[in-house]
Amino acid sequence: MKKKIALIAIVLLAITLFFVFDLDQWLSFQQLQESQARFQAWFAESPWLVGGAFFLIYVAVTALSLPGATVMTLAAGALFGFLTGLVLVSFASSIGATLAFLVARFLLHDTVQKRFGDRLSAINRGIEKEGALYLFTLRLVPIFPFVLINLLMGLTPIRTLTFYWVSQVGMLPGTIVYVLAGTQLGQVESPGDILSPGLIASFVLIGLFPLAAKRVTRFLERRKAQAS
Repeated sequence: MKKKIALIAIVLLAITLFFVFDLDQWLSFQQLQESQARFQAWFAESPWLVGGAFFLIYVAVTALSLPGATVMTLAAGALFGFLTGLVLVSFASSIGATLAFLVARFLLHDTVQKRFGDRLSAINRGIEKEGALYLFTLRLVPIFPFVLINLLMGLTPIRTLTFYWVSQVGMLPGTIVYVLAGTQLGQVESPGDILSPGLIASFVLIGLFPLAAKRVTRFLERRKAQAS
């Protein structure tokens, strides 16, 4: 019990400090554009230090379920380029999501299962049998918010390693789309650049991604039904 109280205190303190010091203002698109040149100068001078700092901040933001992950994903493309930004965001988002998952499991799993175990028995069996496919669908098609998936899956019997690798794979297509869009946003220097073909194509991809993801999941479900 003491460990749970200590963890709750640490999480609440971190979230409180985040808002008390107005750190959320640094996770806005406006701030991204204003500080882009300065940030790129820092990155050119100390690439490992800046990249590592960005990675740790991204992990912290996702682990604490703070707002700003979408802006940071766009920022990764704008500031680091596509490949480096993709690697940083893909691993940072998966690790941060897994930490949030573990916090929810440590704090709430036993209590929820003891209190609602009978009602959740069918769900638990389904997660144990089809948890990876179910999570993959949720990651691929953003039906529920990213934060909610992390917390709710922590209350289920799904294995931590399964949660991590399925999240890594399932979020990868969406990460690719947003980091790619970020590379185009990083090239916006004047109002005329807003209608550039690359930027328009990036936003078209963002709009089409959920539809394509639904088709992929339906195809996988049909294949599985035919195989069984």
